[in-house]
Amino acid sequence: MKTDDLIRGLAADVRPTRGLGVGLALALAAGLAGALVLFALVLSPRHGMPALLAEPRILLKFAVTLSLAVAAGWTALRLVRPGSKAAGPARLLALPAALLALGVAAEMVVTPEADWMPGLVGHYAVYCVMLVPVMSAPVLGAVLLALRRGAPSRPALAGAVAGLMAGGLGAALYAFHCIDDSPLFMLTWYGIAIGIVTAAGAVIGRRVLAW
Repeated sequence: MKTDDLIRGLAADVRPTRGLGVGLALALAAGLAGALVLFALVLSPRHGMPALLAEPRILLKFAVTLSLAVAAGWTALRLVRPGSKAAGPARLLALPAALLALGVAAEMVVTPEADWMPGLVGHYAVYCVMLVPVMSAPVLGAVLLALRRGAPSRPALAGAVAGLMAGGLGAALYAFHCIDDSPLFMLTWYGIAIGIVTAAGAVIGRRVLAW
């Protein structure tokens, strides 16, 4: 059987893919509800957070994490639809990377070199690496279950992208608590934490999303 015939066969398979967008939205709602419960049990909003949202470095944290989640979510949907091209949505992943790169560059321009390392190390790096995956776990579980309705040709990759989305949302939620605002901290420790969730998504997705 030719590859094109196989793809057409998958597209006509009994596993429904048309409702994937709605299913993913419902899964996100459920996963975020679970993550909010965890946040309430384990963490608390940073003191003065509403006013702090006007600070550029804090806005950057939310701009990077939320744009990452949106781009990864769109890419994941394409990856589980037979015959769909994921290259277009995947290019959007360059947006959060570019925003973070600009933030890091600006930080290194306006901050004395002696303050770079303290900003990178921060105060709660270990907590960041631990708690972002914890906040991401309900979202990742719900999203992977929703994406099972699709038929990804590369389940590990689809799972990894789902993990990237969950990691972005978990990091955005953790940012409401985090007092480490340096883009250097975000690049390092948020990056490691989101990488852990992405790797977990790849490992779990390889099994859960296989068909």
